[in-house]
Amino acid sequence: MKFRKEYLDLVLVPCGLLIMFSYHLILLYRCLRLPHTTVIGFENNDKKAWVEKVMQSENRDVKTALDVLSTNISAATFLASISLTLSALIGAWIANNSNIFQSELIYGDTRPATMSIKYITLLICFLLAFSCFVHSSRCFIHANYLISTPDSDIPTEYVELAVIRGGDFWSVGLRALYFATTLLLWFFGPIPMFATSVAMVVLLHYLDSDTTSLKKKRSLGKQRLKKLEDKI
Repeated sequence: MKFRKEYLDLVLVPCGLLIMFSYHLILLYRCLRLPHTTVIGFENNDKKAWVEKVMQSENRDVKTALDVLSTNISAATFLASISLTLSALIGAWIANNSNIFQSELIYGDTRPATMSIKYITLLICFLLAFSCFVHSSRCFIHANYLISTPDSDIPTEYVELAVIRGGDFWSVGLRALYFATTLLLWFFGPIPMFATSVAMVVLLHYLDSDTTSLKKKRSLGKQRLKKLEDKI
């Protein structure tokens, strides 16, 4: 059977997506079971400590806390606007039926049906990112209300939950943009898409691993063992 360049899309694209999905499933397991080994878990611990410091202090500095939350709200709103704008551009591009990415120079499947799948999957990623960033802003705004309520007995756990949820939606929105980046390279062929998926996973593994906390825990463990040996 004669090999056709369209077959590369059937092999490399699912493999690239499988690598991305597998990595994020492993990351989700680590965040739920071993949060101390991830940067996300480390940041959540910092957020909890920050909320406890703000809520339990006698002279609560509400202005500083609101400035911190407003920064997160502004960043989430900015990325939501970018995602929505890119979604609108992709929709307009589909409506115009552009043939830029159907050139023979692109080594891969450039049939109209495949191009439609590329546009739709990329549009889904940007819409998912938009919705996640909007929900992130909503959670931070809710935390804003909870912190700024005067003379309230609101439990600290409520504020922690709102802040951490906002951070989780932010993380999911960023992951959707990462997937959109790999799918964007698919327009230039399955080979760039697969190479980008592998490079993305390697880079994310480096960025998501919290080696600093592990080194601290190992050093503390060695110090405790040394103290026990000295006592013995």
